[in-house]
Amino acid sequence: MRRREPGAGRTACMALVLMCCLSVADRAQTQLRLESVLGATDTDGFVRADVVRPFEFPDDHGPHEDFRSEWWYLTVNVSDADGAAFGVQFTAFRQATAPPGGPVEDWSTRQVYLAHLAVTDVAGRRHRSHERLARGHPRLAGARADPFAVWVDGWRLAAVAEGFAPLRLEARAGATVVDLVLEPVKPLVLQGDRGLSAKGPGQASYYYSLPRLTATGALELDGVRHAVQGFAWFDREWSTSLLSAGQIGWDWFGLQFDDGEELMAFRLRRDDGARDPYDHGSWIARDGRARHLEPADFELVPLRYWRDRAGVRWPVEWEIRLADRAPLRVVAALDDQRMDTLLVYWEGLVRVLDERGRRIGAGYMELTGYD
Repeated sequence: MRRREPGAGRTACMALVLMCCLSVADRAQTQLRLESVLGATDTDGFVRADVVRPFEFPDDHGPHEDFRSEWWYLTVNVSDADGAAFGVQFTAFRQATAPPGGPVEDWSTRQVYLAHLAVTDVAGRRHRSHERLARGHPRLAGARADPFAVWVDGWRLAAVAEGFAPLRLEARAGATVVDLVLEPVKPLVLQGDRGLSAKGPGQASYYYSLPRLTATGALELDGVRHAVQGFAWFDREWSTSLLSAGQIGWDWFGLQFDDGEELMAFRLRRDDGARDPYDHGSWIARDGRARHLEPADFELVPLRYWRDRAGVRWPVEWEIRLADRAPLRVVAALDDQRMDTLLVYWEGLVRVLDERGRRIGAGYMELTGYD
């Protein structure tokens, strides 16, 4: 069943809530800028990711409100019966406006949720991005661990039944409708040092991935329905402060190869242009075993840039140089997959080519801090 768009009554109710919570929304929009969400220096009252800790499931699928920020991140690479390719991104962000504890006013909240939905239509040469923002409230936005669910103003990623998976993504934004069922086919991977992903001295997040899920369902674009199937990648991260002084953004890749292996790799860009010693990644074998990658194991080299209408240059073609493998080329399926949202970044579907230019995989690339 498809979730219908909010009607006039709900829209009016939301307007009233937002008017009553105007100061909260203003704080949220200020705090959800990249440098203040991920590089905040005022961390008093929040828990920090600073030690290796045991992960506990299903609890860790749900919210961690004693940390400042977290996100649930899903990317999907699918095609229809005619071979038309599509990418789907759904991300839900939780941002605390104040540390846990202390009084909360009747119309206030310490939690704000922001969701992004994007669909890349390769044949149609179009990337559609959408955004929703709501205060934390059971009827508006929130998350829970068991049965798993995260929802923001009608968009929902949730367990089909009990527990965590299979998952179902249901989201509608105007003429864009997404309805997908996702089933993990490989085990969960703890990124970094047993799930502690260091980004700098004293800066880290807790980070795990489900690097391959089957994806089946339907996309509806401008009234045209596409039955699709393919693969998805699911990431979870939470922290209180991620970026260190001198770090201005990152370039992240989540790639799924046709032979059943995966690669996650990112570089932290510095304002002095030097290689950051905290870059890292993982190579995931067909049997699910993950090998941690240090900076000496890989290098991410931009080859070609695309300039958006604001004049910002985004690297849309890359070479990934690996210490123990032939180099890979990563090419954007569409140059313009910029997310024109509260958090401005580039997020989109990519193709992976070998040294002879043959397609060997697909995935997603995320570029932040360029604007």
